[in-house]
Amino acid sequence: MTTANSPLTDKVALVTGASSGIGEATAMVLAAAGAKVAVAARRADRLKAIVARLEKAGGKALSIEADLAKGGDITAMVDKAVSEWGRLDILVNNAGVMLLAPAAEADLDDWRHMIELNLIGLMATTKAALPHLKTSKGHVVNVSSVAGRVANPGASGYAATKFGVVAFSESLRREVYADKVRVTVIEPGLVRTELGDHITNAQSKAGLEHRLATMEALTAEDIANAILYAVSQPPRVNVNEILIRPTDQER
Repeated sequence: MTTANSPLTDKVALVTGASSGIGEATAMVLAAAGAKVAVAARRADRLKAIVARLEKAGGKALSIEADLAKGGDITAMVDKAVSEWGRLDILVNNAGVMLLAPAAEADLDDWRHMIELNLIGLMATTKAALPHLKTSKGHVVNVSSVAGRVANPGASGYAATKFGVVAFSESLRREVYADKVRVTVIEPGLVRTELGDHITNAQSKAGLEHRLATMEALTAEDIANAILYAVSQPPRVNVNEILIRPTDQER
């Protein structure tokens, strides 16, 4: 249950990729901190269940079915969140896929899909939201990856998109800082979520499963709490970057 002293009281947040994992956990912690939360993803049934949980806990929430590979869905998503509550203060760009494979064996459609969703979708969502965020002096949070810092073998396509997210975030920060809009990039290491379920390359999938089985991976809530920390700071504080790995992870 939120109170008038909750750090995000009366703030409006839009979280993409919110039907599971980091997005779902982020919606929960933002709502618990007082924000009104619009949750967006393709799986409408999952979103409705999340909204029901948020509202049962005393929060205010809205589900928006959207495919961020489609420009029309992006515009409609942002418009719906703003029309519901009249403003937008926090955008969490979390939607993404991780389709690992060595470059020589990669499916070009997998690369295209990651570029369209992980990078173009994130950029287009930010562009659509910026007029509202400038009005509210809001906050953009882009979920990248440790793969946006360290390009490991077998992750060339995925790393390319996440390096792109980091570069976009820094350029954006320098464009909008005078508007008092804050930009944070979050770079998680290994997190136990559904992200690896869609890997089609058998060797890459087995390698990820082995790594997860031999360490205590991060949880979605760990990343959600890092996002909450960033967006709860006083307006004078812009947490530009949070790189967060499991203690057991070397790279």
